Formats: sequence, structure tokens, C-alpha cells
Amino acid sequence: MPWAVEKWAYFVILEVVRAQYFATNCWIFATGKNSECFIVDPGMAIPDLVGEIAEVITRHNLKPIATIVTHGHLDHTFSVQAFDEKYGVATYIHPKDREFLGNPWGLLSARGPIAPLLKEMGVTTFAEPTDVRELLDGTSIEIAGFTLKARHAPGHTPGSTVFVVNDEYLISGDVLFQNSIGNTTSLLGSSESMRKTLRNVILPLNDELIVLPGHGPETTIGRERKNNDYLQDRFLRSSD
Repeated sequence: MPWAVEKWAYFVILEVVRAQYFATNCWIFATGKNSECFIVDPGMAIPDLVGEIAEVITRHNLKPIATIVTHGHLDHTFSVQAFDEKYGVATYIHPKDREFLGNPWGLLSARGPIAPLLKEMGVTTFAEPTDVRELLDGTSIEIAGFTLKARHAPGHTPGSTVFVVNDEYLISGDVLFQNSIGNTTSLLGSSESMRKTLRNVILPLNDELIVLPGHGPETTIGRERKNNDYLQDRFLRSSD
């Protein structure tokens, strides 16, 4: 069942569906009932996450027009193609992670948890959705009544991107969590790039921004600036 965020600011509908595997947050944004919407990072479920997302869409009588992808890891992209097949929406992603929509193996370690899971599920092939639109750093787009500003935030993956929404929310993907950050030890991860991202992209953001992470509960920039060990100088100025 979807878990609804108890936050109705300016009549905005903001809900999240947590994926069956890895508890990835799929955020759903709409300006209100009977309006357009966009989704973020539809993750892994059997056979996919579309049914659970569709329940939220139907309940509010929404019209999906876009999928936002924060990065190319399969626990965030597994249901992108299935969602596109049902709704025919545009999919937005940074160009450095685009290739992993159709070839997620490029980010998967054979010793990681996802590869054996795919084998167990019998999933062997992936393909890009029909309408992929690349977003570069600093690009602003208008979707479903919201203004999204993309900020390239590499470290977890080369194309990881965070999105400031209406100067009120930060879609942080696997860059920033409550009291933590995304790992940099997976394929193509970079701890040096992550530190630069935290210093140059995350720390300058307004304290009041509500952080909507790829996993776990929401938080704020101010709370993380104060409590998150990874946003302190002793980590940011360290080296591997």
C-alpha cells in the first residue's frame, strides 16, 4: 500500500510509493486532484511498481506526464519502461546515466544484491522508454505545474542528479539521506566526486528545503547541515 506523506502545502498532492525491493521511494507530485502529475524513480517490484503507482493516480484522478530519474541504479529505474508503456510519458535523466536505462548491468556488481535477484525473477533484458529527455546541470523545466531545477550531483553514480522543486523541496535521490549519504563503493562511484557534490551542491541550499530522499524518511537541509556527519568539515575535507 502507498504511504502518504502527511503534508498538503498549497494544495499540493505529495505521496510516495515504497518499492517492494530495497524500499526505494517513488515520489508522486501533483498540484491537486484532477490535475497532471509526475513521478520520481519507480523502483523494483514483482512484476513492477506500476500497479501501486496507478492506485495513487486513480485515487486522485491524475494524469501522468513525466518520470524523473535521479540516477541509473536499477532499484530506481526498474519500472520506468513499464510505466512508459502504460502512460506514454517523457522520462528525464542526466546524459551520463542515460545508457543505464537500457543497460543497467553497467552499474551492477556481480557480487551485489540486485544481479542474483534479477536471475531469481527471470528478468534478462531492459530497454529505454520511448521518450528520453536529457537534463544538464542548471536546467530548469516546468512539469505539471511545478518548476524543477536540475543540479548534477555525481558521486553515487556519474549522472546522479538532485532536483529543487518550487524552491520548497529537494528530490535528493541517493545523494542525501537523513543522517547519511549514498554509498560511493559501487561501480562507477566516486568518493571524491561525492565530497565535491556535498560541498558545492548540497551545502549552499536553503535550510528550509524539505528533502525527499531515495530511501528513508524525509528531512530538511537545515537538519542535515546540523546532524549529518557527512556534511561536516572533518568528512568533507578528508581524502581517501
